[in-house]
Amino acid sequence: MENFLRRLIYFFAFIIVFASCDDFEDVPPQTNDEYLSNYSKIASSSRSLDQIQFFITLASLQYPELAAIKDKFTSGVDVYKITYKTTFDDGERSASGLVCLPTESGTYPIMSYQNGTNTLHSAAPSVDPGNELFQMLEVMASTGFVVVIPDYLGFGAADDMFHPYLDKTSTVQNIVDMLHAVEELVAKIESVDLNKDLYLNGYSQGGWATMALQRTIETQYASEFNLKASACGGGPHDLVAFTDFLVGQETYPTPYFLAYLINSYANLGMTTPLDSIFQEPYAGRIPNLFDGSKDGSAINAQLTTTISELLQPGFIENWNKGGIYESLYTMLEDNTNSGYSTTTPTLLIHGMSDTYVPSFLSENLYADFTVTNGVSTDLVTLIELPGLDHTGAIVPSGLTSITWFIDIKDGN
Repeated sequence: MENFLRRLIYFFAFIIVFASCDDFEDVPPQTNDEYLSNYSKIASSSRSLDQIQFFITLASLQYPELAAIKDKFTSGVDVYKITYKTTFDDGERSASGLVCLPTESGTYPIMSYQNGTNTLHSAAPSVDPGNELFQMLEVMASTGFVVVIPDYLGFGAADDMFHPYLDKTSTVQNIVDMLHAVEELVAKIESVDLNKDLYLNGYSQGGWATMALQRTIETQYASEFNLKASACGGGPHDLVAFTDFLVGQETYPTPYFLAYLINSYANLGMTTPLDSIFQEPYAGRIPNLFDGSKDGSAINAQLTTTISELLQPGFIENWNKGGIYESLYTMLEDNTNSGYSTTTPTLLIHGMSDTYVPSFLSENLYADFTVTNGVSTDLVTLIELPGLDHTGAIVPSGLTSITWFIDIKDGN
């Protein structure tokens, strides 16, 4: 992975020096649309077809599956940052994200990618469009999609508020509003039109968000979007089962995941006190750790990987027995993804050596779809990625999803 990222750095250094000497953003036009507030083209992230094909050739050295779809890259790509109106806690908020448009004239579907757990304001998609993962997603617009990458609340234009981590209501509302803003943006671009087709993709937090979004699109927005396919990678779908797993461990390598979740729910109105969950000094530290200035490693360094030192003994023993923990338990239940009678072709993808978000969370969701709810295994598919951990499965999960989307879009 490190060699691949190094190649990407060399490649984009070459592009910046030789092809993007004017590294600037257009002046953002103000709009009077219902959702879209303003938009600006990011010149340094927009690519010609020649640049994209060179990128794919280079990336194929690490991921040979890209070579199989190399002929699907048929257009340059323009990348835009948009700001749009959304709602949170009954009030209007500004939010932002990236929109990647093919430069070739045509009518295209939307592919929305929900990114994984992030704590850094500087790493939001619209703030850091040159991130290696985001650049790979951006060039996928060349295969015939309008690619959408939300920042999420708490980042980008909304970085003056906390991030409502693993909160279904705000996450889904934020993404749906961005999809509406994208429709308004595309209406201003003469060469590009949208059909109603929608593809959903995400990993980790984004895999969880994608599943929550899929269900909401099917049940509430079916008349607005034709949901063609959904791919959920490495998601912590069952937050109750995830917590049960975590308290049973002696050590857990990424304690900031749990701290992020609990801090988010405290900001959302949870009445379970932090110091009834976490021991000191960690309970006192946590509210100040998620200010957007620290990455996961820095936050982990302020915590401990030893569960018996991180969590209160009473929480380990009684977290699911009501009482003081009832508020937290209810929020975990409310934000859990479960199976249902979906009509959308769905992939559940998971690295089988994942120690951050264990693979049984996708396996159990698959069983909930296919056994409990009787959904055909031709409609919902579990893809296991042997030997890959949480980080190692990010790109393979994404490439599996996008290759599948291309086949569906092209009628293969």
